[in-house]
Amino acid sequence: MIRPDHQGVPVVRRSVVPAALLAATLLLSACGGSSDDGGMPVPVEGGDAPTMTLTPLPTAEPTPAPTGKQSGKPSVPATTAASVPPVGQVTVVPGNFANNPAVQGLVKSYPVYFSALVAGDSNIVKNNFPAYFYADVQQGIDEAKRNGWVMKPPGSVVVMGTSTQPLDVIRVKLCRSQTTQYWNPKTKGWTVTAKGAPQVIDMIRTGLGWLPYQLAPSTGVNCTKVRFPA
Repeated sequence: MIRPDHQGVPVVRRSVVPAALLAATLLLSACGGSSDDGGMPVPVEGGDAPTMTLTPLPTAEPTPAPTGKQSGKPSVPATTAASVPPVGQVTVVPGNFANNPAVQGLVKSYPVYFSALVAGDSNIVKNNFPAYFYADVQQGIDEAKRNGWVMKPPGSVVVMGTSTQPLDVIRVKLCRSQTTQYWNPKTKGWTVTAKGAPQVIDMIRTGLGWLPYQLAPSTGVNCTKVRFPA
């Protein structure tokens, strides 16, 4: 109620506002928005000067992994064994030599070696095998890269025999399928034209198990009658 004072200046008469009415007034001032928002509170980004901020309840959604910019490392998409394509696969058939520890080591290590041939990356050999084996393989990989030769996996390797060599070396005689040879896209032919090609690898025992030590001469290994599984 407004009444003039004794000097003629209008004075607002104080009145008592109930607490419940005051709270409702504040709530309505926070909910002021356009006619299209259904009367819901307007977010801070698009509101008409709201007087309060509504904090949403936490959800059960998982927190995304940090990106390369956040973690300082390049972002790598997550993959599983089931989603990885079969590029670089090779089957190693031990035959009657499955109980030989050197052959068991070859079954585990040969797919890594073959993946280096498929990728044309000698560093894979350097990081996983003894230096002598890396020296033997690097030159062939580099030559393949210079000439544009590629591998066409999957491949197959069959163990044909073993023999004991000096210094506790076990020599493993193999036959490689045609798809473990290099393909020349220019001539549209294999660099080694055969049903299979012999390969002999000397294996040594290391702290990580039996690993290829070096490539040995393949004379005397006959692969003409070998049937490969792939």
